[in-house]
Amino acid sequence: IACAVARAVHGAPVRAATAATMRPAAARRLIVSSVWVDDFKARCEAIKGDVGYEESALQLRELIKSGALRFTALRDEPEKFFLAHRLLGMRATELGPGFGIRFTVQFNLFAGTVLGLGGPEQLAALEEWQEKGVLGCFALTEKLAGVNSGLVVNTQATFDRDRRVFVLTTPDAGAEKNWISQGWVADKAVVVANLTVGDDAVGPHAFIMDFRNGDGEVVPGVRLTDMGRKTIGNDLDNAAIAFDGVELPESALLNRYCEIDASGAYRQKVDGIRAFDMIGQRLFSGRVAVAQAALEYRRGLFAKTRAYSDEKACWAPKGGRPPLSTIPQLRALYEEEAARGAELDAFVGQCERELSERLAADALPDAALIEAIAVAKVRAVDESIDLAFRLKQEVGSYALMAGSGFEQADFLQCCKFAEGDSRVLMLKMARDRLRRVP
Repeated sequence: IACAVARAVHGAPVRAATAATMRPAAARRLIVSSVWVDDFKARCEAIKGDVGYEESALQLRELIKSGALRFTALRDEPEKFFLAHRLLGMRATELGPGFGIRFTVQFNLFAGTVLGLGGPEQLAALEEWQEKGVLGCFALTEKLAGVNSGLVVNTQATFDRDRRVFVLTTPDAGAEKNWISQGWVADKAVVVANLTVGDDAVGPHAFIMDFRNGDGEVVPGVRLTDMGRKTIGNDLDNAAIAFDGVELPESALLNRYCEIDASGAYRQKVDGIRAFDMIGQRLFSGRVAVAQAALEYRRGLFAKTRAYSDEKACWAPKGGRPPLSTIPQLRALYEEEAARGAELDAFVGQCERELSERLAADALPDAALIEAIAVAKVRAVDESIDLAFRLKQEVGSYALMAGSGFEQADFLQCCKFAEGDSRVLMLKMARDRLRRVP
């Protein structure tokens, strides 16, 4: 079965991988106005990638305050949410991954988690945070539970019944939150921790916390470590985070699906829905956005390279000067990319439309859609890595030139590990198929 999944993801056309189990295209489809598209494109064009993380963070604050994309878009206008990611992805060959990651952490992982798991008061706070341009991070990944290990959480949150507060603790170095994007500059954080209430360990839950006080200083008990300079995307800050007995008010627990009752006992509000199951919902929207980002980078890279090779004259006998694009192996690669790209665009687009319908209806995706989204993410990223590498081999020193887009190739490395390592996703798909065997 694992081999069958690998073939579905890497070998056969994507339509054969899961399309047979997906529903017809969703009937609901928001038509985004051309005025909004032009406005958001202009805002994307104004983004600078050759800046430090402080200036990059300021750019996002201004974009948030503009209201061009609302924190509630994932629920109210999911089509606009995904289109915004694609429009920003069109600049991937110039900007690299930094601002795009910052953007999706803010709107999908941070605000999206509050939107999906928050109670009425917490949802109302999103409007205030938008007006103020509040930046947030999403603290899930830990040092001994990175992208290759799946969702493992060892950070602890213990409810103190006498004082009705949660005490957030990092028990050891392996439980430190790791590679937390926007973690160095964030005003607030969604922190995922194992919750203990009395003698009951009730599993991972999400908490919203103030990361900084009124003076902009990190709150007591929070230790930050800069992850250091990277090969790419240094306009994005990444932090390791540890908690030394940080006290959070009772209102910090995202409480749409659970709460602490008056007696100090844990109560699940909706039968059959665990809080941790809902935390994972943001991974589905994130995987679609990552797949789209990989495709936009690849499309931009091939377009830039094609424009160059169409004008690059080559030597030929009898005085001919054919353009580089006509060389058989390069021409064949362009044709292959166009065909495979069209197929993947259609497949990822179908995933987006179905997921948008579920998001707008506040409904969970079914197993077929979850698998389709995983296939879309793995296939879009891995295929883009393969095609970009092969393109680099065909264009010589052009691939070494600044501005060619090849200098941002590690954009795809970021995509490979974002929202679940591709290999772990394939293992998960194999496991889930085994579980469906009678």
